[in-house]
Amino acid sequence: MALPTQVKLIDVGPRDGLQNEKQPVPASVKIELVHRLQDAGLREIEVTSFVSPKWVPQMADNAEVMAGLRRRPGMRYSVLVPNMKGFEAALASKPDEIVVFGAASEAFSQKNINCSIAESIERFAPVVQAARAAGIAVRGAMSCTVGCPYEGDIPPSRVEYLAGLMKGIGVERVDVADTIGVGTPRKVQAAFEATLKHFGIDQVSGHFHDTYGQAVANTLAALEMGVWHHQSSVAGLGGCPYAKGATGNVATEDVVFMLQGMGIDTGIDLDKLIDAGKFISDHLGRKPNSRAATALLNKRAG
Repeated sequence: MALPTQVKLIDVGPRDGLQNEKQPVPASVKIELVHRLQDAGLREIEVTSFVSPKWVPQMADNAEVMAGLRRRPGMRYSVLVPNMKGFEAALASKPDEIVVFGAASEAFSQKNINCSIAESIERFAPVVQAARAAGIAVRGAMSCTVGCPYEGDIPPSRVEYLAGLMKGIGVERVDVADTIGVGTPRKVQAAFEATLKHFGIDQVSGHFHDTYGQAVANTLAALEMGVWHHQSSVAGLGGCPYAKGATGNVATEDVVFMLQGMGIDTGIDLDKLIDAGKFISDHLGRKPNSRAATALLNKRAG
């Protein structure tokens, strides 16, 4: 198994990480977080989502955050859009990429967006078309690819079905997401094998939650298949509002520590990344939810 020599990380902390925080986070803090992440060497950042503030009040400042960014060449700033209305609102902010979403679980799709998997993808078809016509890249987030809070285990055939639907509407690349963090290495590899029937290795990324402490192991399992795009969240921010008990995304600091130890290039300065995680954690009034950050911050203090 050939491990990739480099990995590109997409930090989803500003969007996926902060969306469930009960306390409002000011736009200025979100903007500063994005700037700190890009200063640390991240080249792809999921900044915000253009969803109804009624559903996700934390993201009501989406346009303000996008307008406040000091954009750098070579960066990719992405935003989540739930429908055509969201896409039209996002257009003025000039994102480099939009993210549409679907679930590999029918029950999750119904509970999350009140429609079947096929209907959800059908709704996104005009959004994908409009984005690509406007020269905006399109990524598809595939949630519950190994397990669902309502259905339990998800067979790889469901993942293959969803990946095929995404490919069919023109989605350019997809995230294989373990939304509730129940995945283990072999199950994760099976989900990737199913996805790779429709997308190439350069068009897939791993997105793992650490509910059962498996996220770093699952990242390694995907790396062993050659997957070199991975999503993570600074300071381990995040969860899922529709998946009870799901803890945060894998911490970017933990993934970078592992990759550096394996001699895999990320282009990321771990010290600056830890500072970014400490910055947002201090604002939220808690410690970073990253083992590597905790250990290295203790070392600094010592």
